[in-house]
Amino acid sequence: MNVRQLECFVAVVDEGSFTSAARRVGISQPSLSQHIRALEEELAGAVFERLRRGVALTPAGRSLLPEARAAVRAVERGRQGARSALALESGELEVATVLSMAVGLLPQYIQRWHERHPNVAIRLHEFVHRRLLEEAVEQGVADFAIGPLPLRAWDGPLQTVAWEEFVIVVPRTDPIAGRSSVRLEELADRDWVLYHHDHGLAGIVEEICRRAGFSPRGTVRTSQAEGAARLAAAGLGPALVPRNIVLPGLDGAVLQLRPRLIRDVAVYARTQWSSSAAAFVEVLQQEHRPHPRGAVAIHL
Repeated sequence: MNVRQLECFVAVVDEGSFTSAARRVGISQPSLSQHIRALEEELAGAVFERLRRGVALTPAGRSLLPEARAAVRAVERGRQGARSALALESGELEVATVLSMAVGLLPQYIQRWHERHPNVAIRLHEFVHRRLLEEAVEQGVADFAIGPLPLRAWDGPLQTVAWEEFVIVVPRTDPIAGRSSVRLEELADRDWVLYHHDHGLAGIVEEICRRAGFSPRGTVRTSQAEGAARLAAAGLGPALVPRNIVLPGLDGAVLQLRPRLIRDVAVYARTQWSSSAAAFVEVLQQEHRPHPRGAVAIHL
């Protein structure tokens, strides 16, 4: 008795005829009949009663059916598990993200991924706005996206896996450089380093400044958060940047906002997670930290 015989047996029961069962398992009807005959020869008895229209189970067939179904399901689970394991031994993951996260947040996760799955490469698609992340996933450019929560209600799988904090960068010679934190209102009369209007952070800067009661004046605009930090450190005005893009060696002062300002980071896909994507999500979740006490979470 082998798995193929049991698959054919279960298919005949479910379909009610040898013809339909053969189509279901992808073989010819004579081949399916041979599998059933071989099964009956091993059992020394019939499992089906052949009727003018269709078939009916014999007592032996009824006794065999529950165990046959269990065996077929177990084999299918084994096949799926093996395919999933093989998928993690080679291949490539297409990941959409925003530029600031590609520089700051993601490298540590990609490092851990590479330690576990050295033969599965990561290909990053970097964008300046989360709207473009959603489009990349919807159009099949990326397997999944890692970035701010989508702008609209998302139909596919989505999990919050991290958060990023926004900070203020000023030059070391700035009067507030020796402090650990600053309120936005204190910077209302400054000229700022801002972002191009099509950059995802531009709207965040404008909105949080509006909530603080002012509209920021810009001396320079950039499309790079890392560039904004360097421009601010050079004395061109304060810049609001994600904390994770401030790299060692920046010749500037970094101040927390008071209250602290954070944004959730999510991973999401168009359809069900692939085995590789699910494994990457697991890496992300292992580092998830609770929000800092008293922090304000923005969803812009």
